[in-house]
Amino acid sequence: MSLNGKYALGILLTFVLLAAAMLYIFPVVNMMAGTAEITSEKFFYSRMILWLVAIIVFLYSLFVEKQYFLLWKEKSYSVLFYIGAVISLYFICLLGGALLNTFVKISTHEKNSSQLMRLALIFRNNYSLIIITCLTAGVVEELLMRGYMQPRIENIYSSRYSGILIPAVLFGILHSTYGTIGQVLVPFFIGAVFAVFYKRYSNIKILIICHFMYDFVSLMVMNFINVKHLSVL
Repeated sequence: MSLNGKYALGILLTFVLLAAAMLYIFPVVNMMAGTAEITSEKFFYSRMILWLVAIIVFLYSLFVEKQYFLLWKEKSYSVLFYIGAVISLYFICLLGGALLNTFVKISTHEKNSSQLMRLALIFRNNYSLIIITCLTAGVVEELLMRGYMQPRIENIYSSRYSGILIPAVLFGILHSTYGTIGQVLVPFFIGAVFAVFYKRYSNIKILIICHFMYDFVSLMVMNFINVKHLSVL
């Protein structure tokens, strides 16, 4: 098999494993447990499965592709650049996502995600789960979607635009478990912004920090507001 063929197989493996972990883990766990209730313990174990997916993909890149997990060499920047980049990315994603979500709600009259409202209850005052969730999302999703997928897709299609758009689309699809259009389009937008940044600056650590901060602030806000007002997120 050619190297691009191994890349394609790795990308398929990554998406299938992520889809299984993010879209179907709760139905499977609920069927095994005999209950449809989402608990903090179930959610914690679902995050651990995401770390397992990252390990599997890392081993695939090492032993099957025989390539570095991160094909693009990490570039170093000053502390001030890190701070400025994280803050800039955060507000681009926050404002752009808010505008996109508002447009979706106005044009489709979409209601709040029932799944998100249920999750808000298990996050209530559970700060350890909030931190674990944000850390998992920041590290695992960025390493896999941007660090692993993006450069390999760009190599396969010889196109930077494919490397940016395809992972962003997949990133949006992986968030469809929330059951709303907004919860697909906003992650797609954020994924595209992050992919453009990664292509330009080749620094996954900044994306991990920003992703963690974005989710952490969102979950902390969710923790202190009434679930009926989640539309502000």
